[in-house]
Amino acid sequence: MPFDALPVRPGLGLKPQHYAQIIADCPDLGFFEVHAENYMGAGGPPHRYLGAICEHYPLSLHGVGLSIGGEAPLDRDHLQRLRALNDRYRPASFSEHLAWSSHDEGYLNDLLPVPYTRHTLDRVVAHVDQVQQALGRRMLLENPSTYVLFAESTIDEVDFLDAIAERTGCGLLLDVNNVMVSAVNHRLDPVAYIDRFPIRHVGEIHLAGYDETTDDAGERLLIDAHGSRVRPDVFELFRHTISRTGPLPTLIEWDNDVPAFDVLMDEVRLVDAVLAGPVAQRLAS
Repeated sequence: MPFDALPVRPGLGLKPQHYAQIIADCPDLGFFEVHAENYMGAGGPPHRYLGAICEHYPLSLHGVGLSIGGEAPLDRDHLQRLRALNDRYRPASFSEHLAWSSHDEGYLNDLLPVPYTRHTLDRVVAHVDQVQQALGRRMLLENPSTYVLFAESTIDEVDFLDAIAERTGCGLLLDVNNVMVSAVNHRLDPVAYIDRFPIRHVGEIHLAGYDETTDDAGERLLIDAHGSRVRPDVFELFRHTISRTGPLPTLIEWDNDVPAFDVLMDEVRLVDAVLAGPVAQRLAS
């Protein structure tokens, strides 16, 4: 059963170790997300389980391999596989990253940052236009987590994302954990970032847990690890975000060291409380 939109509820990343429990228990949450590249095979158990789960839950399809920020043209074969997956499951949402992950014939297992220049902006706009045309749908573009800044950047990140959305008509996926990670790493104010973010374009929010270490200067360094509970400071930033946007579909990402499903449902209940809280509901009314 296709769903037209993600509900204003928490969602979870769908993991194989939880397939059977989800089908048996039909847990109370809004939607599931899958990484598109994990389901580009023709068949097998992943598709059998995903098809069964999509009968009951809206699906968010999240790409990690398009390399939208890359210098090279987009991989047309990859786009065709992505179109086939979209046509097969008709997800309520499709999103990708403002990043690059391929060069020439090589593919990198990472999401790498781009310099914020006019040249990069024009390239990303062209790539987003190409993706939306190939898929026949609007996409969401996610703000990155970053660990370096480029000396050649001439455009602020928020302005860069706003310009992409204005020029292409795409939406934005606001990853609150990414905001915290980048802000701490670059000694910026995460609240100020959220206050400047173009919320009119936001269609979905992501939350996750970060790891913490120190850099060579002994300063805090956060890693977008997706392997733990959402940190308290990210939850506070999420509450502030919802006070601006109103309630929105919110995904809890937990991709590494995946715990028992009951632990994930604890996070779902915390997010549900924020989305159903008085500030969020006042804005929604």
